[in-house]
Amino acid sequence: MVAPVELFSPAKCHRLVVKLGSSLIVAPDGTVRRQWLEGLVAELAARRSAGQQILVVSSGAIALGARRLRLPKGGRASLEDAQASAAVGQIELAQVYTELFAAHGIQAAQLLLTLQDLEDRRRYLNVRATAGRLVEAGAVPIINENDTVTTAEIRFGDNDRLAARVGQAVEAGGVILLSDIDGLFTGDPKSDPDAELIPVVPQLTPEIEAMAGGVGASGMGSGGMVSKLQAARIAASGGCHMAIISGKVDKPLSRFENEKIGTVFPAPESAPVSRKRWLAGRLKVAGTLIIDDGAAAALAQGRSLLPAGMKAVAGHFERGDVVDIVNMQGKVVARGLVSYQTEEAARLCGRKSHEIEAILGYSPRAAIVHRDDMVIL
Repeated sequence: MVAPVELFSPAKCHRLVVKLGSSLIVAPDGTVRRQWLEGLVAELAARRSAGQQILVVSSGAIALGARRLRLPKGGRASLEDAQASAAVGQIELAQVYTELFAAHGIQAAQLLLTLQDLEDRRRYLNVRATAGRLVEAGAVPIINENDTVTTAEIRFGDNDRLAARVGQAVEAGGVILLSDIDGLFTGDPKSDPDAELIPVVPQLTPEIEAMAGGVGASGMGSGGMVSKLQAARIAASGGCHMAIISGKVDKPLSRFENEKIGTVFPAPESAPVSRKRWLAGRLKVAGTLIIDDGAAAALAQGRSLLPAGMKAVAGHFERGDVVDIVNMQGKVVARGLVSYQTEEAARLCGRKSHEIEAILGYSPRAAIVHRDDMVIL
């Protein structure tokens, strides 16, 4: 079996994203686990001094703020409590990182993002440019979801997927998720003594996804193994390697390099171009196009989606919106920018391209989704 670190060595990445969960940063009493965090920052600082560009995706603001405000359930009793806790905790979190990195002569920066910042193409490019300029200038961006303004409908929901999306946006070589366990197991290691660590996941199959259990036991965060597998899918679509390793040890990055304990999700050898990475990593789409098996085969060969292969549409979308393309078995096979709005697309289902003008009165494009505006998933 190939060792995880041989497929993905974080030290060899020019640009690396490291994600820390709430339970690693914040102790059960609501205080910062400063000694552990000092050790991790020392690791990151050494890598930064060696020329590696580092971005940190850090949870913990809500848990810290809840303690300051004395709010129940770690600040998660209501959306309002979470937003208020984040507003207070983010200041403390930023101060801690600023102090720890300053001790190594490194400037920390703060970057708070919402889902729309990475779903909207223009804002996505702005995030990419800002983050890129920061790391090129020698700073370490500390990134978190902007929980003070997000709602249940417009949020990432966990920092695993945020970290993968950031890695995709900045074209990082790899994403490291620091977890409360060593990686993905064949079962729940807390209850199944025979559960074995899976060192490498070359492809996210239904069998692998079935191994993902529930949320972490800390009660502080919102992620779990399911969200980590979703993050792996996003990272792979952007050409980023990803690894899940334990953060419940001192200097976790060094332990991964030396002891080779963790689960690696290697990226495919070839990654899509920048715009297609943005498409592949989107978490929300406006609608769905259902296609027949012949059209699915054509897309796999690099062709555009023509109306003849479309069976039905769902959702509400306008021209230029992002839609999922689904086969007859219900699997998402591609994602792209649609050339027609919902009602028009519905009228074109199963029709030939030369019929478009007669049906709609105009024909801006023969394809429903052009191959240049599509990414295969």
